[in-house]
Amino acid sequence: MTRQNPKPLSSRQRLALALLWLALLAVAGWAIGQKLELSGDLRKFMPSAQTPAQKLLIDELGEGPGSRLLLVGLAGADPETLAAQSAAMQAVLAAPARDGQATFAFVANGADSGLDAIPARLRPYRYLLSPTLDNKALDAGLLADELAQRVQDLGSPAASLIEPLLASDPTLETLKLAERWQPANAPQRLHGVWFDRAGREALLVAETTAAGFDPTGQQRAVDAIGAAFAQARGDSASQLTISGPGAFSVEIGGRTAREASLIGSVDTLIFVLLLALAYRSWKAPLLGALPLASGGLAGLAAVALGFDGVHGITVAFGFTLIGVAQDYPIHLFSHQRPGLSPWASARALWPTLGTGVASTCIAYLTFLVSGVDGLKQLAVFTIVGLGTAALTTRFALPGLLDSSDNGGAPRDVADSARLARLWRALARWPRMGATAFAVVATLALAVATFAPGRFWQNDLSKLTPVPAPALARDAQLRVELGAPDVRYVIALEGRDAEAALQASEKLLPALQQLRDHGALAGYDSAALYLPSRATQRARQGKLPERATLQAALDEALAGSPFLPDAFAVFVDDVARARAAPPLGPRDLAGTPLATRIDGLLLQRDGHATALVSLSGLADPVAVAHIAQRHGAQLLDLKQASESLVAAYRQRVLWALALASVLLAVTVWVALRAPRRVLRVLAPMALSTLLILAVLRGLGIELNLFHLVALILAAGLGLDYALFFDHAGDDRAEQLRALHAVIVCSLTTLLVFSLLGLSTIPVLRAIGTTVALGVACNFVLALLIVRRPVGAV
Repeated sequence: MTRQNPKPLSSRQRLALALLWLALLAVAGWAIGQKLELSGDLRKFMPSAQTPAQKLLIDELGEGPGSRLLLVGLAGADPETLAAQSAAMQAVLAAPARDGQATFAFVANGADSGLDAIPARLRPYRYLLSPTLDNKALDAGLLADELAQRVQDLGSPAASLIEPLLASDPTLETLKLAERWQPANAPQRLHGVWFDRAGREALLVAETTAAGFDPTGQQRAVDAIGAAFAQARGDSASQLTISGPGAFSVEIGGRTAREASLIGSVDTLIFVLLLALAYRSWKAPLLGALPLASGGLAGLAAVALGFDGVHGITVAFGFTLIGVAQDYPIHLFSHQRPGLSPWASARALWPTLGTGVASTCIAYLTFLVSGVDGLKQLAVFTIVGLGTAALTTRFALPGLLDSSDNGGAPRDVADSARLARLWRALARWPRMGATAFAVVATLALAVATFAPGRFWQNDLSKLTPVPAPALARDAQLRVELGAPDVRYVIALEGRDAEAALQASEKLLPALQQLRDHGALAGYDSAALYLPSRATQRARQGKLPERATLQAALDEALAGSPFLPDAFAVFVDDVARARAAPPLGPRDLAGTPLATRIDGLLLQRDGHATALVSLSGLADPVAVAHIAQRHGAQLLDLKQASESLVAAYRQRVLWALALASVLLAVTVWVALRAPRRVLRVLAPMALSTLLILAVLRGLGIELNLFHLVALILAAGLGLDYALFFDHAGDDRAEQLRALHAVIVCSLTTLLVFSLLGLSTIPVLRAIGTTVALGVACNFVLALLIVRRPVGAV
């Protein structure tokens, strides 16, 4: 019994169906846009951390203060002008947001004295936070010396700063804390603000409330700095520099979007021109785009529904990978011919097309067991997208095509004289036998294995598209501002915040010795801002009772120019500090101190980690030794990132191994003949070896994105081989298969060659790999899978 084809549609019906399809795509796009939440958190593409350094790296990558720090430089004008602009920008950026959504946790330019870090409600705690009384007693002798010094201070230029504090703080404990909390290598101050050592550039530092890899939040912060500079600049010739992870992510995102937009536009133009030229019809590009758009939207919808947020990399990668779906309508177009309805043609192609789709989806299905959220998203996007594109090509697109039954006259590409001449030329190519295959495979494997240089690239910094001058500028600003080292950090573990703070306090004297000996230039610890409760209680014990303190104060005031009741507020503050409960991290919420401590004291359920950031680290070995003696660990975040990449790659390689087995099984089930299975799989396997050999021969170290691209290249190669095998030894079918594969390979080759020219390392890795794969797979499919015909 023969299967009946659906009744052919009239021209009006086909137009209505096409418009309905477009309307459904538009509605779907709108609905997905309402649900879609893009994420820029790179941790979604990281495997589970195993070591303490890896866990810290994952935490710091998204939320740590190091990722939120923006470094700002103003240059190009005289110092007075730059100082005024710095002050104006600081005032604007630090002002409370009108909508209550603060963009910056703090903005500093050296203009403040540091007093703002201690809110008024915490001022009585100054003797609990300061180490002054650790070795001294608050008695008449100390007070007399301090009051005598205050008399001199009131006659100095610092009087305006001292006088507001005097009544409540005659020992100036507040100023001592402010000085203690200044950066170890703070820049010099000119005209009241920070400047570089040459005195030609005003410096500011801002910590954003948004995470470093939150593209929307960082864009808002960069825009705010730019607007504040434009407002402060006036008519001067000053210039603005913004650096830091957030600024880099904004620049990378903008450049990636621009290049992706350009490549997407060129891709669309190439697709339209090639299909119009190949099929001599303006309808072909429009109809061919429908399954591709359907697949893209379906993949995006599946990820949006299945995950909390869709990562930007998933979208970028997904639409690149789903580009293989453009081959599906091309195969259908090339196999059209008079006397055969589009439905019959689609049905005849479906076993071959379905096998290719299933094989590619299986390759990405293995990412679902990778344990990496980003790869799971990519797998869902690709599988749903390719499946949708294939199904719409099979069950919807034929209804829109011209055929003899509905008054159309489809052209048979097998009748092309040019294609016949090309086929005769290709037919003279020698077929690759088992011996030649083995020799080429052995040579490729040898080159890939023994080429000089490292095989794998583990350094994430080499994947950054940030230009070298920008990285050098960032390093310069960090040195000038005394910003902490981004590679090394000391970690102290504790069962809770109190234990971690106590451990930090024990380490501080050793760190100071290391600083004195030049092993490091500076350090920063939460214990410098918030002593442990035990230390606070010990300092409370040294505070005299009200009557004792009043008696000592009266004795110190004897013969002093100060009035007897001038320091009543001071006595009240000490009494409150003596009776107050010790401060904990939660008590600092909403204060500038909380911002500093949050990045240095990481608290989790039942566990806390105190961090000590380092600057100017000159002797890592000495610092690591001292840290180990105090039960701490010097963590190398660069090494942690490399080990994380290696673990990630191991997961991907296991996924690829599993995919290879499943792919072979799928082809076996479809073809059921050992020789055909080997013949179809051989070009893909040899192409993979040749790609590796070429890349390694050119000295390119392979990264994770090369691996992902190898899967795409393998999927494309399998399609080419399957359709040449499908053609068998029938000359006309071979010509149609050749036509389809040429159009498919040309569109893919041109698009990915453009990606290979990108300035973005990730896009360049994908583009180069897939372009090589297309070329190798096309040639090898002809040499291995093509069958001789009886007559040409």
